[in-house]
Amino acid sequence: MRPMTEIVAEQHMLGGMRAETWERDPRHVAFMSARYMFVAKMLEGKRSVLEVGCGDGFGARIVRQHVQNLTGIDLDPVSIREAMKNYSATWPVKFLVYDIMDGALPGFDAVYCLDVFEHIEDEHSLLGNLRGCAPVCIIGTPSLESQAYACEGSKAGHVNCVTKGQLRERMQRHWKHVFMFGMNDSTLHTGHDGMTHYLLGMGCA
Repeated sequence: MRPMTEIVAEQHMLGGMRAETWERDPRHVAFMSARYMFVAKMLEGKRSVLEVGCGDGFGARIVRQHVQNLTGIDLDPVSIREAMKNYSATWPVKFLVYDIMDGALPGFDAVYCLDVFEHIEDEHSLLGNLRGCAPVCIIGTPSLESQAYACEGSKAGHVNCVTKGQLRERMQRHWKHVFMFGMNDSTLHTGHDGMTHYLLGMGCA
């Protein structure tokens, strides 16, 4: 196994966590891109969209290709600096250091967060703040059932994994209409809920 110092050095040279993922598990980049493509098509044509927990902004460009304006926020200043360093004049995205748990950022047409929900214990405040940002929201998160196959490092940070039905019920407290989807790897899943690896919930006021 390569020394961690080599991986960290390469990560810094190539650009952020996605570079590390590309080195460690290239397939995961395809899975992540498919999730962003789902968001992009669901929100296509929206004027102003907010991504919560954008990280280094790798996937934001996929969504920006389909919406007029996109803002990405993350509580980690290192990730935001990485995102700003990779700024594209062709697909401009505004990046800000901000913790969504500090309150809503109102005025957007839609908001989405991928791989954030499972890290937040105070889900009620998270969902309330997301609802305060926009009338339309997409949440993507690993299912509770998927955790039986997750690595120990991944499970350590997953403090709030839920089933498909539980995510629907949580979101229905904040949005009038909730539509549930599932994804396995990079393919939308329409089979048994318990076999869905990744959940995608869309709430509409």
